[in-house]
Amino acid sequence: MEKQRSFSLKPTRLLVFSFTITSSVVFFTFFTIWVIKSTPSVRQETLFRFNESSLRLGLRSVTVQTLSTSGGNFSATGEKKSIDAHYRRLENVSGFASISVFGGLRRKEDGPGVPVDGGGKGDLLRMHESVPETSSEKIELPSSKRGADKRIRATSSEKIEVSNSEKVEQRRVKDCDLTNGRWVYDESYPLYTNGSCPFIDEGFNCKRNGRMDKNYMKWRWQPQDCEIPRFNATKMLESIRGKRLVFVGDSINRNQWESMLCMLMGAIRDPKRVYEIHGRRITKEKGNYSFKFVDYKCTVEYYVTHYLVHESKARVGQKRVQTLRIDSIDRGTSRWRGADILVFNTAHWWSHYKTKAGINYYQEGNQVHPRLDVSTAFRRALMTWASWVDRRVNPRKTQVFFRSSSPSHFRGGQWNSGGHCLEATQPLNETSSISYTEKNIIVEQVIKQMKTPVTFLNITDLSSYRIDGHPSIYGGKSGKRSSSTIQDCSHWCLPGVPDTWNEILYFLLQSQR
Repeated sequence: MEKQRSFSLKPTRLLVFSFTITSSVVFFTFFTIWVIKSTPSVRQETLFRFNESSLRLGLRSVTVQTLSTSGGNFSATGEKKSIDAHYRRLENVSGFASISVFGGLRRKEDGPGVPVDGGGKGDLLRMHESVPETSSEKIELPSSKRGADKRIRATSSEKIEVSNSEKVEQRRVKDCDLTNGRWVYDESYPLYTNGSCPFIDEGFNCKRNGRMDKNYMKWRWQPQDCEIPRFNATKMLESIRGKRLVFVGDSINRNQWESMLCMLMGAIRDPKRVYEIHGRRITKEKGNYSFKFVDYKCTVEYYVTHYLVHESKARVGQKRVQTLRIDSIDRGTSRWRGADILVFNTAHWWSHYKTKAGINYYQEGNQVHPRLDVSTAFRRALMTWASWVDRRVNPRKTQVFFRSSSPSHFRGGQWNSGGHCLEATQPLNETSSISYTEKNIIVEQVIKQMKTPVTFLNITDLSSYRIDGHPSIYGGKSGKRSSSTIQDCSHWCLPGVPDTWNEILYFLLQSQR
């Protein structure tokens, strides 16, 4: 009986076991299906897109677009909070001042009749390669972020306005014709006095030499289209701190150099802190000077060269004659090199009889020209100078200026034939149309052909009005009127017209900075 019962129970147990296994499989199958259907499958993709304004403002603002695919309800509020929290962390890490979050996109069909709106059930959102900013719905940031965003935009706007104003100012300076204007009587001038400046040599110190009228010191040049700022000695010295300001040329450039020294002294409390490094006193006889401004570690220098090219001698027939090597630069170039600002000129000596005649005077190589036109010789000499500048001057270090010719005002003859300007005490009302000389035209033409930037400092026209500014008979020794019949109607009294040249130079230097 025991064996029979044991045998009969085996099929029943097998049946129960099979039913249990089958039921479990069915249960887990339905449970899995239910779980899959009940749980939304959320896939979230984020597109970072930098808008144009962000790029312009140096990535100050980042546009973030959130794209999601949802099989169920989408919680915009919860998503916004998480995004806000995330980008608050990003702001702290990356230093971004403002982040704009966009939660909507341009609609795009992902299948027939299936619009993408970012909100409804069963809608499928996909990544868009290009999303226009105008079609996005903006999610507002907290007020503090909006305030920061506004401040950033305002600051950026201000920067743009400043940049634009600088461009306008540069354009205004560039478009301003400094040569077109008038002389205005100004009681606040001169910028210094004869007593305050120890650097005026006797040839330019008209007051000390007996000139009694003072109006020639009080005229200020006023361009028609812009203002020339009043010369600021401290600002000028700061701009040349640790540098070399060098004037190279004839005695008219010495006139301007002495003026610059006097103008700069207005910012010096202790005159002993300014001295000539070789201990030389300024006179007509010596032509090379270097004044050290100790407190600013700069030098203001002058080197004489009448023509910029080499004065030499050569044999013509049986005679050894003085010549001008128009194909060879002046031998003093080693003194000029390395300067930070170079101011050149030449013209004054090209009007003398020997250079104008050009007979057995101009030399190129071993050849002395029996006769050569002065304009041709002047052009060739300028080309020699230009070639030296292009080869030897580093434009990244040195600013180069070339001052135009200074006008003379001899009446009734030339400098050596009774010409005079004694009775002139006021500027002219009009100037001669021929005051702008052929030499200036040649200089401008040569400069245009150079690879080194050179600023043409055109003072000819404005100086042409100032017949009253020359020493005339007051260019002699202190307290004595010159007994010579030769008057000086070429150089200028100091204080006087060269101060205006330096104000323009100062203006151009500040503008170029």
